[in-house]
Amino acid sequence: MQNEDSNSDHSSHHGSNGGGRSLSSALGIPHHEHPSYKWWVLFNVMFGTFMVVLDSSIVDVSMPTIMATFGVTVDTAKWVATAYLLALAVMLPTSGWIADRFGYKKTYATALTLFTGGSLLCSLSWSISALIAFRIIQGIGGGLLMPVGMAIVMREFPPEKRGTAIGFWSVASAASVSLGPTLGGYLIDNYVWHSIYDINVPIGIVAIFATLVIQREYQSQKSRSFDLAGFLSMALFLTTLLLALSDGDADWNTGGWTSPFILTCFALSLLGFVAFIAVELNTSEPLVDLSLMRNFNFAMANLVLFIFGMGMFGSTFLLPLYLQNGLGYTAFQAGSLFLPLGFLQGTMGPLAGYLSDRLNAKYLALYGVVVLALSLFSNHFLSLFSETHSVMISIYLRGLGMGFIFTPLSSLSLSKVPKEKMARASGLYNVLRQVGGSFGVAIMGTLLTDRTTFHETIYGQAVNKYSPAVQSALIGLKQFAQQAVGGNSALSAARANALLLYNVSQQAFVSAVDDDFLIAATITFLCIVPVLFLRSKKKKGHGDHLMAME
Repeated sequence: MQNEDSNSDHSSHHGSNGGGRSLSSALGIPHHEHPSYKWWVLFNVMFGTFMVVLDSSIVDVSMPTIMATFGVTVDTAKWVATAYLLALAVMLPTSGWIADRFGYKKTYATALTLFTGGSLLCSLSWSISALIAFRIIQGIGGGLLMPVGMAIVMREFPPEKRGTAIGFWSVASAASVSLGPTLGGYLIDNYVWHSIYDINVPIGIVAIFATLVIQREYQSQKSRSFDLAGFLSMALFLTTLLLALSDGDADWNTGGWTSPFILTCFALSLLGFVAFIAVELNTSEPLVDLSLMRNFNFAMANLVLFIFGMGMFGSTFLLPLYLQNGLGYTAFQAGSLFLPLGFLQGTMGPLAGYLSDRLNAKYLALYGVVVLALSLFSNHFLSLFSETHSVMISIYLRGLGMGFIFTPLSSLSLSKVPKEKMARASGLYNVLRQVGGSFGVAIMGTLLTDRTTFHETIYGQAVNKYSPAVQSALIGLKQFAQQAVGGNSALSAARANALLLYNVSQQAFVSAVDDDFLIAATITFLCIVPVLFLRSKKKKGHGDHLMAME
């Protein structure tokens, strides 16, 4: 039996004229009558999602190698990541208009081409400036891929099946999160840094071919003019905000967060934000449809994602830092610990989708938030002597929690969004999570620096070189230095003092990491409040159906 969504949508699809025959056309079966078509589309979109998220997680481990290759400092090298985030954030809200104007299949295929081509160009980069420029091309493609892919999936599946579809879609993201750090560490340790971009090329080519063969075209019948004023004000707002958040604690910025550059960026960001809101509320065809926020569930889910982004993504970089700088793990060793994370998230995603189609999705999301917060809180007790199994417990909890957050939230937030607004809604949905994550990274990075300095001061004051305990430790360290590297008594004493200061610094760093995880856990716990306000219809149980039949 055909569902109403398929019938009502069919008049808007242009399979034979939309740029390539679809799979169902090749099989001689009409699009809307082919029962497996939507699943082919889902797997096609999962390819693109896997590639974009993989690139986000795989690049981080390459920074030291790229710095050494091009002879640049961290202040320059971090723009390899920041340029990508800037392009991603600016393109996310425009994805809805582009898809409506040019067609979803064309937009998705073009996004894949930009991302794949950008990856190839990144691999061929001859300077750090070229690499940063080509990362912008990648970001433009990635900014279109994610929301348009979600909109395609949500459009093809009827409401009662969307939870399951999003659950399977999240498997690609989970696999990338799991494999990215491990694969990146392996490639960097065993091959050249170019290989982390080369790996995207064959995946991208397969995804482009699959898109051209499988997908049918869908193009909105309503033609909207491009909101140039909204785009420019949004670009000003997001670009200057991310510039300020990225460079607030940079080494070159001696003035810190109160320097003229940072204050100017924040002022321009505020100006851009005010102009953006004014423009979008007073234009008949806004780039970002703020009227979507009148949908209570959509507004609440976006608030949850913004808070979640601050807590979760803001703390994501802490664990690899702790493992490598605190416990001395290699990049591959640290990355391999994240393998269970993606497996658990990928397993829980479809399960959460299946359950959200049958149970109250609000309580599934609540469960995910609580488990994730407990995962971050458990990291508050890490030390220089923590063993691997204590770190793995938090990773297991994180995988179980994250798998139950995205699917129910996406299902609840987009359940009442009209199909013609799905791309715009998913674009806004991703933008707020991205901005929340950017806030979190900036806040957590600043706090890490400040708390490290604080603990170094406290521990330094506690180290009295005349106390018997410190004298005993210095004697032991001096003997160790003489046995390990030799040298006279004065040189060994200097090395003993250096070792003592190093241990104090390491302890201060780990204490600062613990503080950050406690703050991240607190922020994540705050998500409970908006989750409780989400509205969801009570699912009918088996007994309810029997009563209805009677």
